Amino acid sequence: MGSKKFNIRNHQAYTNLKSLSKSFIKKNVHLKNLIQTKNRFEKFSLQMNDFSYDFSKQRIDDAILKELFELARQTNAKETFSQMVSGKTVNTTEKRPALHTAARDFTQDQILLNDKDVIIEINKVNKQIKSFTENIHNKKIKGTTGKFFTDAVVIGIGGSYLGCKFVYSALQHGIEPLINLHFLPNVDIDNFGQIIKKINPETCLWIIISKSYTTIETMANLNQALLFLKNNHLDPANHIVTVTAKDSPGDEPSNSSLGSFHMFDFIGGRYSVASAVGGLPLSLAFGFDNFHRFLKGCHTMDLHAINAPEENNIPLITALISIWNSNFLDYPALAIIPYCTALSNLCPHVQQLYMESLGKGVTHDGKITDHRTGTIIFGEPGTNAQHSFFQFAHQGSPFPIEFIGVVNPVYNKAQATSKGVSNHQELWANLIAQATGLAKGNKTNNNAKYFPGNRPSSTILINDLTPESIGMLLAFYEARTVYEGFILGINPFDQFGVELGKVLASDIRNQIRQKNINKTNDFTSLDTATKFYLDILFKESL
Repeated sequence: MGSKKFNIRNHQAYTNLKSLSKSFIKKNVHLKNLIQTKNRFEKFSLQMNDFSYDFSKQRIDDAILKELFELARQTNAKETFSQMVSGKTVNTTEKRPALHTAARDFTQDQILLNDKDVIIEINKVNKQIKSFTENIHNKKIKGTTGKFFTDAVVIGIGGSYLGCKFVYSALQHGIEPLINLHFLPNVDIDNFGQIIKKINPETCLWIIISKSYTTIETMANLNQALLFLKNNHLDPANHIVTVTAKDSPGDEPSNSSLGSFHMFDFIGGRYSVASAVGGLPLSLAFGFDNFHRFLKGCHTMDLHAINAPEENNIPLITALISIWNSNFLDYPALAIIPYCTALSNLCPHVQQLYMESLGKGVTHDGKITDHRTGTIIFGEPGTNAQHSFFQFAHQGSPFPIEFIGVVNPVYNKAQATSKGVSNHQELWANLIAQATGLAKGNKTNNNAKYFPGNRPSSTILINDLTPESIGMLLAFYEARTVYEGFILGINPFDQFGVELGKVLASDIRNQIRQKNINKTNDFTSLDTATKFYLDILFKESL
């Protein structure tokens, strides 16, 4: 790769898009007119395996879309994606591959890393997960007092829980959990306090998820769990399992636990739901067969992302539109609004997946970027969001929205009607109306009731809340994020931005430790603000 390929601004398509955007803005091309053009929906929407993507209400036309596809070609987006899937070193700063797709690869093709077939290694872990979780469900593995397990607490932070929590909360609407999952990411002691109110210590597993087994928050919560088990006279060896890297401290035989399940360097945390990170908790909750179905859904979207040409590739087109909105139309944010309560944990997962992947200030070759890399992600389920921040969406500073609808709800018993429609039909009426209202707006002589419109949105539909559909949705957001990173010329797999705060926290932690040991430490060596906060901490009151 020549150096030009690392800067999106050096591509002719980028220059052409800049020119088109200026003309587009100058002409004040309005969405209310664009959506009325002939065959608009047919040309600006795609369907794939019960997954639908409608981008007809985006501020683009044929010329812009054509140039966006050219940008994808000039940046070798699909070629780089294929290299990622085959095991090439696409995580250049950390000098490793990014093989999350291998965790749900049913083609059984070899992927060799250091002369080892990673597919064999992944399958080995999955067999271990299947055997262990079946033994839990069949009550062959019990706690210290001989009681069967009913609950499991996942101790892990960031990518070690967000994706898993999204999938768990989505699937539990349609599948009754065999083991109830609880999530303990935060080092906040009240997070711990609330969880132990919901569990019976004798019937609870603790799943410790950390690749290095050194993550400060996770280790602090592990120590808290160990104290809790001790105070309840329970042997940790009968209640703890680990998901960690091979040969980490959590994988050592001396570390008493019910089992250790390996995670791999070639799968980053925020992309790890299909690995043991999600596989163990989700298999405990719903059975390995349902986790396998989830992997099949991921694989379906992976194959589409790899094989579909640019013009039909849903994740790639979504990435291109995101770049158009951020780099050319200067929108600073994107709202994700699922019209489905079961998907309420989707946005927190995508927030980390997308913002940790694309919130970068350097290109692949370490040059400071001179273009936007990603946007702010936020969201809330609809119709809740309509009564929260849609006032801003319609009349405040504009931002694009991604609406998500689910065709078939889980609840299929008798449904009341209001104004002649069922709840699910009312939900869809709002889903359709909001996208239309944002696009068209409403002119009136009363300025307080004036809606400018011309506010872009896309609509995604999934068929239901089955493991296959949730797998496709999760893999779609992963592929879309990766494609956007490749086109922007940045590395979507490292996360050095989280390190500075950790270093500074370590310095302050040392001061607190010294105070705990030596009560006379008065923090006089620290700056005034830090001293103020630490004095308050030890006084425990303002």
